[in-house]
Amino acid sequence: MDEARPLWATPLQFVFACISYAVGLGNVWRFPYLCQMYGGGSFLVPYLIMLTVEGMPLLYLELAVGQRMRQGSIGAWRTINPYLSGVGVASVVVSFFLSMYYNVINAWAFWYLFHSFQDPLPWSMCPLNGNRTGYDEECEKASSTQYFWYRKTLNISPSIQESGAVQWEPALCLILAWLLVYLCILRGTESTGKVVYFTALLPYCVLIIYLVRGLTLHGATNGLAYMFTPKMEQLANPKAWINAATQIFFSLGLGFGSLIAFASYNEPSNNCQKHAVIVSIINSSTSIFASVVTFSIYGFKATFNYESCLNKVILLLTNSFDLEDGFLTVSNLEEVKSYLASAYPSKYSEVFPQIKNCSLESELETAVQGTGLAFIVYTEAIKNMEVSQLWSVLYFFMLLMLGIGSMLGNTAAILTPLTDSKVISSYLPKEAISGLVCLVSCAIGLVFTVEAGNYWFDIFNDYAATLPLLLIVLVEAAAVCYLYGLRRFESDLKAMTGHALNWYWKAMWGGVSPLLIISLFVFYLSDYIITGTLQYQAWDASQVCKNTEPRSWAVSFSTWAAVKRVRFHPELPGGLCPLRPLRQGQARLEGMAPEELGGAGTGVYTGVARTEPGTERGTQEAGLHLLTQQRAAHQCFNNLDSRITAPGLRVSLGCPCTDTLS
Repeated sequence: MDEARPLWATPLQFVFACISYAVGLGNVWRFPYLCQMYGGGSFLVPYLIMLTVEGMPLLYLELAVGQRMRQGSIGAWRTINPYLSGVGVASVVVSFFLSMYYNVINAWAFWYLFHSFQDPLPWSMCPLNGNRTGYDEECEKASSTQYFWYRKTLNISPSIQESGAVQWEPALCLILAWLLVYLCILRGTESTGKVVYFTALLPYCVLIIYLVRGLTLHGATNGLAYMFTPKMEQLANPKAWINAATQIFFSLGLGFGSLIAFASYNEPSNNCQKHAVIVSIINSSTSIFASVVTFSIYGFKATFNYESCLNKVILLLTNSFDLEDGFLTVSNLEEVKSYLASAYPSKYSEVFPQIKNCSLESELETAVQGTGLAFIVYTEAIKNMEVSQLWSVLYFFMLLMLGIGSMLGNTAAILTPLTDSKVISSYLPKEAISGLVCLVSCAIGLVFTVEAGNYWFDIFNDYAATLPLLLIVLVEAAAVCYLYGLRRFESDLKAMTGHALNWYWKAMWGGVSPLLIISLFVFYLSDYIITGTLQYQAWDASQVCKNTEPRSWAVSFSTWAAVKRVRFHPELPGGLCPLRPLRQGQARLEGMAPEELGGAGTGVYTGVARTEPGTERGTQEAGLHLLTQQRAAHQCFNNLDSRITAPGLRVSLGCPCTDTLS
């Protein structure tokens, strides 16, 4: 069996396959977010420590198991111990779940790539309304990039209960994505070994091009300074360490069985220890490199929005007070505003609700990850670049290559155990098995192209793999060290590679890494329990908000014995947005009798507001149109219970949310 097993043409093909699989979308759209949230440059401290004690050792463990047993995940763990077959089955099931929804991202990348050849870009401006007298109201309330994502791409429904029809454009893109994956895996290592050169190298070419372009953009230094300015107090934050460990764990793709499958096609004498170190370092370096690119683009976007906001305020004041053109500038804006407020109090109070509170810091503080970063923030920046079509094509081509590279690993984790099975392979050739897996995954994946498909995508993305993978890798480490025997495994590795196993690897496998996994496992399990009724973010077209809705589903995995069921509550008090939008300059006053408000349910407060921690920073006048400015919209979404407090008054912000953290 070993003699007939296909092999990689060269060890370099294997390294590229691992890099293509490990370096994925998480490096581009999650790691920069974590840096932004947990201390900028100081986040690298826990990240690199977790790479040393968790990522690298567990990656080496999986590669060594695959190379030693020369089988897919099911056969490899069955060889170690017949009772461990379920570990391999669990890996296959999780990989199947992941493949079902992960390729939808490639479908979206195809969709945006096709539209990138239009001039102007379709998300660069809002469409006209039905009678062509103005722009579409929903688009104006949000932004052109959000409108294109939520309405044109997803055509998202108001709730998960309203599934809607299949959207044929994303469905066709999904079929195309699966067809491309099938062609890449058609002949196993023979075809995959050639494709990985492109899926591994081309994203770096695009990132380098984007780096050069990003560093030349106006405001790029603002983003880079924000990212790399260390906030050392975050080192005392346990969540920074937990998220660093989680990012390393999932970024390397541990537990899926893909790395075991790839390593099973190696020569038995291959130095998998060296390759584990190389892949780990390249994966982490790519995350840091992608963060530099992302924050240069992000700094440009934030600076552009900030300066646009200032220009609108200058134009408003110039027109309202008949000032000379050029008299009001950014440098004297605050001084002139103070003068106008004292010299013309009545007129200034009329204009005041329309004056936006512009802040570069608040623009940079907006933390976005996932699809919100890839398909909203980046597209927002791209549309303002010169030759935007070129940058759009390059960006979404890079996303597509990253996604396809990860899909090759996901499908290998499924196909290798199936093709290794004599029962299945005796009836079906390898090409037919690959075709059936792709066909079934594509058919099930069509559920993510219905109008409520994005809600299901978020559910799978959040819950389909987290706990099962932690449990799988924990069992893997325990099985090698305590069932198979660490000394026995050490002698196997020495026989294969000719090198004795270093004490570092034994210490990590036998104690440190398993304890770290148990800690992560307990954290996530307790977090799910403490969270209580799980929520999802629903798009409200009438207010252009992401409303918090209860999830009417039960999370159930074949890989997971303890099933957490979630009850559906028809009505959920509160939420991100009020039941009706409030007018500019108004706030709903809570805890006050109607007669105190002159019989009205809303009112205008013109005193001084003192902000609470976690909402708007600093002290500002309460009438500062917090309901319409972009910063208030970001804070509305970031805080489920966004409040400002004035002396003796509790004010609940009404907010047309204009951002997403998808």
